[in-house]
Amino acid sequence: QPVQSSRLPHRDAPPQFSTPLCPPVSPPPGRGDRRRRMAAAGAATPVGAAPRVGLLYDDRMCAHATPDGEKHPENPERLRAIRRKLDAEGVASRCVDMKAKEAKEKYIASVHTPNHIKLIRDISSKEYDYRRNKTARKFNSIYFNEGSSESAFLAAGSVIEVAEKVAAGELSSAIALVRPPGHHAEHNEPMGFCLFNNVAIAANYLLNERPDLGINKILIVDWDVHHGNGTQKMFYSDPRVLFFSVHRFDYGSFYPCEGDASHCFIGEGAGEGYNINVPWEHGKCSDADYVAAWDHVLLPIAEAFDPDIILLSAGFDAAMGDPLGGCCITPDGYALLLTKLLGFAKGRIVMALEGGYNLKSIANSLCACTKVLLGDNFTYNSPRMQPFESTWRVIQMVMVRDELKAYWPVLSSKLPDNVPLRSAPSYIEPYASSGSESDVEDVSELPDAISSVNVTQVVDDVLSKHITMLKLDEDNLATKNTSSDSVQAQDDGPVVASTRIYDLPFTWRSALSKVYVWYASFGSNMWKPRFLCYIEGGKVDGMSISCFGSHDTSPPRGTMWKTVPHRLFFGRSSTPCWGTGGVAFLNPEINYNDESYVCMYKITLEQFNDVLFQENRLVKDNSEDGKLESPSSPLIGLSEIESVSSNKALHLEPIK
Repeated sequence: QPVQSSRLPHRDAPPQFSTPLCPPVSPPPGRGDRRRRMAAAGAATPVGAAPRVGLLYDDRMCAHATPDGEKHPENPERLRAIRRKLDAEGVASRCVDMKAKEAKEKYIASVHTPNHIKLIRDISSKEYDYRRNKTARKFNSIYFNEGSSESAFLAAGSVIEVAEKVAAGELSSAIALVRPPGHHAEHNEPMGFCLFNNVAIAANYLLNERPDLGINKILIVDWDVHHGNGTQKMFYSDPRVLFFSVHRFDYGSFYPCEGDASHCFIGEGAGEGYNINVPWEHGKCSDADYVAAWDHVLLPIAEAFDPDIILLSAGFDAAMGDPLGGCCITPDGYALLLTKLLGFAKGRIVMALEGGYNLKSIANSLCACTKVLLGDNFTYNSPRMQPFESTWRVIQMVMVRDELKAYWPVLSSKLPDNVPLRSAPSYIEPYASSGSESDVEDVSELPDAISSVNVTQVVDDVLSKHITMLKLDEDNLATKNTSSDSVQAQDDGPVVASTRIYDLPFTWRSALSKVYVWYASFGSNMWKPRFLCYIEGGKVDGMSISCFGSHDTSPPRGTMWKTVPHRLFFGRSSTPCWGTGGVAFLNPEINYNDESYVCMYKITLEQFNDVLFQENRLVKDNSEDGKLESPSSPLIGLSEIESVSSNKALHLEPIK
């Protein structure tokens, strides 16, 4: 039921938030205009004085890294690249330099359980030397090493430190360059590269530990491309915190693949109406889409809520060129979004780094935001674009605004009906190019995103050539020709295959169970619980049907991240098991030097075939005797593996 009007924080209709990207909401003038002008002047900063912007960077947080130096998107180079950019632009020297302090456990305990805190405190000790990796595998997308404990406590303490200084008026705003990130970390466990929830800890500190600072209402804005699931849950019933997350949702199939990232999760109890999700239906969302969400959802509500401070979960993985996000925000776009927030809370904004895995785009974007906080003149120079039709649908009455208007009457106003929109893309690349030419600043001084590690090139030139020439026979997609022991490899003459192991239906499983392969997963399949459905059976959020599982339900023997050429695109709109998504193929038109990440699981060749059986709907449930029926021979056997190794070519029939 709608809450009583007496507890609504609404005061005045919002001012006109106009941008060149989409028409504004046009309410009548009111005292909100005057208050906004006063807020924009920044009462925390004397008139005429330059803003005092804190910049916290501490190289000790770079000690958190993968245990064996293997490639991973969340790596220490992220912080160093940002710092180099800020130094090169002369921006860092204009900020107030700050050093990290470890958070006290009693402050972390405001959002995390004692067992969670103990794990992170002890994980880097010698006690865990021989079981650290095994412990990490229990969690969703987490790694640990000898530097993880100190980095996690420093990251949490750093956000507390800068938030306290801004709340006290010692700084006008601040940026905490921290890692590991935090917004996925749950109350009782780490998750999604995050160990402690840094922003949530700082918010609780201001509200509960320092009432003398007068912070009674906090706006948390999470513009990371992934939903801030941990932060949402920690304040779901707290009306003192207005949580706003704009993120890719993809109907529940985008990480973290949880249904509560939907627009209909708006809070509960006293916090009902104070949790706002703007869930994109697909990738490729750009400046125009985010500005539309700001102008027609966030800013009107922020004006009504009237926060005392803004904590920004500043992930930059929705940036153009990010290998995990697949969206297209430019550095100017981020600067514009930040500029629109400066009119609230007397300009008191704390930015805490979250995601962002393209070194060029994260450095450019953070630099642009820092200049905004320093008061530099800002002109939006990015190309004029229109929001997607799906963006307007998400924002319009059927979605976010309709869900929230009972709590925020300002959203009852009619939206413009003449907004130029663009259609959704016909296919969505799983990752955006990591070498984007759309970043407007030259960062040639920055190293490449993978300069600090050795890249494993999964696809070489010869194999790539053969794969790009393969054609799919749509009429016989499930047909496998097993009558011949040789196939014609393109350009290389006949390839004589060894005796096919699947000619012996009762022995192929035993033989292939002794051979290991690396299964490369993309998108939401990088989430281990989702991939394990192939092995153990069942389904998780975002899947259309349940998996039957493999004959061998043993978990993967290893997990690692690798860099592969970014030549993948989705050739189909969906698959039977996974729903929206599709099949990945090589795209010869994409620059071969562009790169993406994959998560690789070490499984047996028998398990790999069971995965293929399930992906292609070749496993059937015999309702008469309750037994599962699967093909009597593998799709990929030893002969295929040997052929790929020796001839750099693939049999066409298994690919079909």
